[in-house]
Amino acid sequence: MTLPTILITGASGFLAQHAVIQALQQGYPVRATLRNLARENELREIFSKQVEIKNNLEFIAADLLKDEGWEQALRGCEFALHVASPFPLFEPKHEDELILPAVEGTLRVLRAAQNAGVKRAVIVSSVAAVYAGHNGENRTFDENDWSILENNIGAYAKSKTLAERAAWKFIRSAENVNGMELVAINPPLILGPVLDRQNHTSIELIRVFLRGEVPGVAKLKMGIVDARDVAAALLLAIQTPAAAGKRFPVPAGTLWYKEIADILQKEYAPRGYKKIPRIQFPSWAVKLLARFDKKIAVVVRDLNWDYEISSKQARQILGWSPRSASEAILSMAESLVRFGLA
Repeated sequence: MTLPTILITGASGFLAQHAVIQALQQGYPVRATLRNLARENELREIFSKQVEIKNNLEFIAADLLKDEGWEQALRGCEFALHVASPFPLFEPKHEDELILPAVEGTLRVLRAAQNAGVKRAVIVSSVAAVYAGHNGENRTFDENDWSILENNIGAYAKSKTLAERAAWKFIRSAENVNGMELVAINPPLILGPVLDRQNHTSIELIRVFLRGEVPGVAKLKMGIVDARDVAAALLLAIQTPAAAGKRFPVPAGTLWYKEIADILQKEYAPRGYKKIPRIQFPSWAVKLLARFDKKIAVVVRDLNWDYEISSKQARQILGWSPRSASEAILSMAESLVRFGLA
């Protein structure tokens, strides 16, 4: 039986690469978008190391801020996985640098998908659209929670929240004349093995720890998941009828920065990585430093915040079963070492 064609946006991204590979491994023909086709040959080589590529992979140029290419990209597709969205290392000079491509890009893809008769679209949102702005609420967050935009949550969290809200508004509007279905996948920090030498934003935390670029860590907590498991969730979201109309936080676990550093320390200190941070700074010291460093000031609001994120809905409805957070951390670290990035 021939499986339907899947569109995957932003195919050069860290998560999207894993999604393309898994879709091909499962037998789906894949149409993948890139802002331009300059990396097509490189990506074909990356993918061919993981899965046999015949005539089942097509690349199309399409930019989230332009209409050109999207009609062609979605023609004949039954499912669309919208993975592309800017994920910066630092706060932009203006929040619209993130918000416009996130919101306008999501709506551009959904409108083109609806016009093309796509049955179901799956968007990659974020847990940043779930718990941001709830700082200090020491509790478990789930799919019923939404970030509080009024609480100065930062440009990235704002962009993901506005983009996901815009997607649900579109799906429920009269503009969705064909009744296209929508699913949102909300991952935390995505780790796991990198497949190329690009400096993806997702690698920064592990790279900095391995290189010992910071002497210690703040008392901060972080949700973690493996890219391979997020890719699996994306495909489960198109394969599971009951997923329609739902959002799915997909953390493998939630760890303090000190716990992440300790996992790396245990594995890599014996291999010569002697500068992995061992110290957790007292929060009063971090707050003091934040007065002089804008980068540190950004995290002050999250200090000591002891929260959890529930993946119960993803496990129950999608049948999703992720790797451990520890495996996600170590597999990324190993790939960074292999590519000479750490």
